[in-house]
Formats: sequence, structure tokens, C-alpha cells
Amino acid sequence: RVAVIPTDERLLREIYKRYLRPFSEYSDENKTRSAKVWVPIDIMALAKRFRCDEDLIFGRLYYHMNAKYGSHTGSGDQVNFFSMRIGGDRHCVNFPLLASVLSDLQDERKRFIVSTRLAGLSLVVSAASIFIAIYR
Repeated sequence: RVAVIPTDERLLREIYKRYLRPFSEYSDENKTRSAKVWVPIDIMALAKRFRCDEDLIFGRLYYHMNAKYGSHTGSGDQVNFFSMRIGGDRHCVNFPLLASVLSDLQDERKRFIVSTRLAGLSLVVSAASIFIAIYR
């Protein structure tokens, strides 16, 4: 059986849903991880959720998304999307960056759905117009 890898949006939505609370609960008094913006994730649990090999999830985050969504600041510093290790934490996502990327992907999907539905409606109206013109 071939593994079905989730889309970027589905994977990021799942990570966001699972780790929003731990991200939000971090404070100077409640330091549950090495850094506020870097949230460690359980790649094995995500792989089980999507019924695929954990190396596919890891590769998607580390190789694909890090290159696609990471960036450089104006001063030349690199902003990573995913990091192997931050302090004592392993497999960390830059949560604010993840939330921004997810928001963009969801917005893009909504625009696609609206334009597709409008195109479908236009097709129905055109077909009805042709039908009326022919059989009138």
C-alpha cells in the first residue's frame, strides 16, 4: 500500500491544532521548552495520524518546508521554519512562522474554492442560456 502524504496545509493545520496550547502557555515563569517561538513536535505521532512513515513527515518539514518557507532577515540572518534541535528540544517548528504560512495556505485555498465555484456557476448559466436559446 502506498502512503498518502498530507498536503502542506493539512500537516501544518494538524501541528497548529496540537501545539497551539503548549505554545501559548509558555512564559518566563513557565519555561516548558528552550525558546518561546520554537515548539518541539512529535513526528512519530504525526506520522501515525496521517498513516505514513515518520521519515516522510520529517523530510517534508526539514527539507521541503524549511527551504520553501524559511527566509533571511534584512541583516542576513536566516529564519528557519524547522530545526533539528533548539537547546534541549528536538524537532522544533518556528510556531509564529508556521501560523503565518498556514494562514496564507488557508487563504489561498479559500480563493481557489470561490473561483472554482464561480466558474462552475458560470458554466451552468451558460449551458442554461444555450438550452433556452435552442429550444425557444
